[in-house]
Amino acid sequence: MIRVLLVDDHALFRQGLRSLLESEGMRVIGEAANGREAIRYAADTHPDVILMDIQMPELDGVKATQSILEIDPNAKVIMITMYRQDRYVFEAVKAGARGYILKDADATTLLDAINRVAGGEALLDADMAQNVLDDFRDKREELPSEKHADLNERETMILKLLAQGFSNQDIALRLDISEKTVRNRLSEIFTKLQLNNRTQAALYAIREGIANLD
Repeated sequence: MIRVLLVDDHALFRQGLRSLLESEGMRVIGEAANGREAIRYAADTHPDVILMDIQMPELDGVKATQSILEIDPNAKVIMITMYRQDRYVFEAVKAGARGYILKDADATTLLDAINRVAGGEALLDADMAQNVLDDFRDKREELPSEKHADLNERETMILKLLAQGFSNQDIALRLDISEKTVRNRLSEIFTKLQLNNRTQAALYAIREGIANLD
């Protein structure tokens, strides 16, 4: 059963999400109306997936996501936004959010996104990945510059599969290794490349030509 934390300042929207998710066998373990509540709930309950609205009072979704990921780098956050090109989404993804979903998405799309992220994937389509990389460049910010030549062949393959959206389980099956080995190798990759999370790793792999999302 996937445990979900709902974060949105509109009670009716949260209630609609709760009804949908619970009807599909998921468990809503908490609801937060602003970023500060989200941080507290996430720290207390460690949900499998956090659905995080962008625009909220007191503390917006981007800053809340940044704080949650500082506390728990493995937290799986999906941003909820009205607009595909919302600049705040870029900041959240750069901070480590697993991707985004539009508020007008249908139920099937939402449920698929939650299941994929719960399974370890990132929701990075080609346009979003390129936009985030462009945003890094425009702001003269850089992902860590350690060269991927420091990675061995197996590590490079794991990084490529991660960037293509495969979960740890899928990577393990494709490479005929255990999920524990995948987790250990990913930890080593993050350390070598000075990365903090899967989203940054996927962006790094795309930028360096290790993987593409076409």
